[in-house]
Amino acid sequence: MINISSKMSTRSGPPKHPNKFAWKPAAGCKKNETEPGGKFRPLSEVSGVCGRCKDQIDWKRKYGKYKLLKEPTKCNQCGKRAVRQAYHNLCSACAKQRGVCAKCCHVVNNIVGRDVEEVEAERKQLEEAIKNSRERDRRALLRAMNTNKPERLCKILKNEKKVQDNDNSDQSDCSDSDKETEYGDQDGKSESSEDIGESEGKSHGEGLKQMKNLGVS
Repeated sequence: MINISSKMSTRSGPPKHPNKFAWKPAAGCKKNETEPGGKFRPLSEVSGVCGRCKDQIDWKRKYGKYKLLKEPTKCNQCGKRAVRQAYHNLCSACAKQRGVCAKCCHVVNNIVGRDVEEVEAERKQLEEAIKNSRERDRRALLRAMNTNKPERLCKILKNEKKVQDNDNSDQSDCSDSDKETEYGDQDGKSESSEDIGESEGKSHGEGLKQMKNLGVS
């Protein structure tokens, strides 16, 4: 008999002829930047899964095996069409309620990525901040969104909140001061009317005294 183990190689280390550059899917084809996965429509962040499943999805994205969802699919738990991410078997609500990975449905301690509801709330907050902010702050927000810098976004949003709070406090102080001035004007008017009445009464009394002294009844 032939010993198979004697024919197997015992060589270790890097490959003999390594690649000079990493392989890229569809390297010779021109990519449309307006399609999903392009520059203007980047893929959404992978969330609600464990680390192992996230690595699998990232590998599919890297090597051109990732397939997008054309429409929401059914959840294996509740049966609703609420699954909006590819390769997920549970919707975010059911996965969060059971405390499992949305892809492999295994109980895990650490879930990768943020919740979809938190992302939506942050997006709405950003839209409101862009609408209500000045031109300079609006451009800074757009630059931070395009460069994917969450720390800068959080800093700008905090500054926007401080400015809005200061504006609200200034408006409340102005309204209080206006009320005080109105009350002060009213008090001043009442005091002046009382003073005028007193002065008129005094002048009338003095006139009567002079008429009595002259003998006019």
